[in-house]
Amino acid sequence: MSGSAPLVRRLAVIGVGLIGGSLARALRAAGAVGEVVGIDLDRANLRQAAELGVVDRAAATAAEGVAGADMVFLAVPVRAMAGVVREIGPHLTAGCIVTDGGSVKAEVVAACDPLMPAGTCFVGGHPIAGTEHSGVGASFATLYQGKRCILTPAATTDRDALATVARMWEAAGSEVVLMAPEMHDRLVAAISHLPHMVAYALVNAVEGYDRFEESILRYSAGGFRDFTRIASSDPAMWRDIALMNREGILEVMDHFAAYFSRLRSLVAAGDAEGLERFFRDSKESRDAIL
Repeated sequence: MSGSAPLVRRLAVIGVGLIGGSLARALRAAGAVGEVVGIDLDRANLRQAAELGVVDRAAATAAEGVAGADMVFLAVPVRAMAGVVREIGPHLTAGCIVTDGGSVKAEVVAACDPLMPAGTCFVGGHPIAGTEHSGVGASFATLYQGKRCILTPAATTDRDALATVARMWEAAGSEVVLMAPEMHDRLVAAISHLPHMVAYALVNAVEGYDRFEESILRYSAGGFRDFTRIASSDPAMWRDIALMNREGILEVMDHFAAYFSRLRSLVAAGDAEGLERFFRDSKESRDAIL
């Protein structure tokens, strides 16, 4: 994009951690952003963002940070989204687009959309990417390369604003998919939220297994560590996700419980043929997505 105006003239990132920091890095690497302003409650993290060059300048307040921005990206816990939009609304410039990276969409879009001042627009979004690490030090420019980003417009969402947000994520390396907020929440409940719930429960179950006098987690090897890696994710973030997508998560947890019960029955019955069939079906489904 050299020689022409960047796609985003001034980007304000509220929450300069893994997700927000990686978007800033990706857009800078693509030449798609002119200036990045960082806003973060963690002042040490914000200082590090400036030192690393992830942001061009750090703002003392959200109101100061969004002033003059044509794009605001929210990378805060999902239960905090509406409060942040309410806070920054009066300070947004006409034409500003506010979008987010939260993994719950129906409640976020429904809460944030009505809070936007006339002449501005909210576009719900969720990049399907991340690691178990947090903070700006964990951010990197290629996090979104080859990953999907789901945008969840409401019926009232401005189409030009939606197209601009889509181009922003494409510049960051993502494939953009449009989806209704409710469908998004059901989908991610199964493919993202349930695996995290299972990982957290498994680590707690193994740690609480009291047949031995010492914790047996210290003996865990590659398989256990790989499977439970996501249980190292931010507990506060996942608390909010579990509360805001409660209905979808409960539905897939019950669905999973039925399959786990079936597997338990096969083990209890010593059903070799049934066990092999159960494992083969799972292997074939898993191999098909690679």
